Amino acid sequence: MDLLSTGRSLSIVGVHRGWASSVSADAVQRFKHETFWGREKENLIYPIGLANLILHGIDRPNIWHGNALTGDEVYGGLFQGAPTQFDVILTNPPFGGKESVSAQTNFDYRTSATQVLFMQHFIRSLRHGGRCGVVIDEGVLFRTNEEAFVKTKRKLTDDCDLWCVLSLPGGVFSAAGAGVKTNLLFFTKGKATEKIWYYDLSDVKVGKKTPLTLKHFEDFAAMLATKGDSERSWTVDLAARKAKAATDAQPFKDLARAKSAEADAKRERLSELKKAKPRDETAITTADAEIAALVKEAREATAKAEAIENAVYDLKAVNPNRKAEVDTRTPSELIEIIEAKGDDVAAALVSLRSLVGRDA
Repeated sequence: MDLLSTGRSLSIVGVHRGWASSVSADAVQRFKHETFWGREKENLIYPIGLANLILHGIDRPNIWHGNALTGDEVYGGLFQGAPTQFDVILTNPPFGGKESVSAQTNFDYRTSATQVLFMQHFIRSLRHGGRCGVVIDEGVLFRTNEEAFVKTKRKLTDDCDLWCVLSLPGGVFSAAGAGVKTNLLFFTKGKATEKIWYYDLSDVKVGKKTPLTLKHFEDFAAMLATKGDSERSWTVDLAARKAKAATDAQPFKDLARAKSAEADAKRERLSELKKAKPRDETAITTADAEIAALVKEAREATAKAEAIENAVYDLKAVNPNRKAEVDTRTPSELIEIIEAKGDDVAAALVSLRSLVGRDA
């Protein structure tokens, strides 16, 4: 569910029972009735979300039931009076799903990947200065081979300050049916991203008996204010990366422009050849081939320039401070280990055969 906040009473967020005496009754009512707004598509989860908010003191849960991407409404009675943009968005959009072409028409960068459409939706739904915290699958961060992924990340970093990426361990959401690796993204709308601070929890082992807990985030929370470097954290200068990519891509852009201009000149010559009498078919064929070759070279140069610039938007968390685990065992030691394991297997087989013989 998307949890949206107008921010009008954020100073008392977290206050539930035992309201402070300094908080006015009007402020309490605004907090309970006008601060939190949400959207939920699933029929089963919708009533659970309503009940959860009511149990936590929000006696009028402003949750809209329907498809946020298409705008198809199931029930919107509780969403009346909702603002069109919000100060805070906290959300875990579905990823791995597919949306119809009709849903894609509502967005600038069309794709069937729901998580990419939702990222566009969140940016659009934030007010200037608004903040967002979102759980997103890692594929969104590293994929640069699809136009919608690249353009969405370019819009994110051009229109918003993506100030933190927290890399989560694999399997955190496997109990909820999401087996892919995920990250937490935090960004503020209204200022382009210059630097991104990363924090890495991907090496934490998570399982049914060892869940991810708040304790795992204590160091992250302690370092968040200064965004310093450590074994788990580092900073990427996105502005510098963009500048370098632009410099590296420029020669290929220049080459593409030159080849295109040369092809245009050849086309003019080809037009003259076709009008000439008698027609020189050999010269026409040669000119056609030369134009095709120039167009191909221009296209290849453009593709190389785009690949260099698109690589900027591979935002995956790759920890430069993590020490690689190197196996220092020699070949002889490995052979001894294999032989020892072989002896263990042979002994186990002998034991099994004796048990089978005894039963017979």
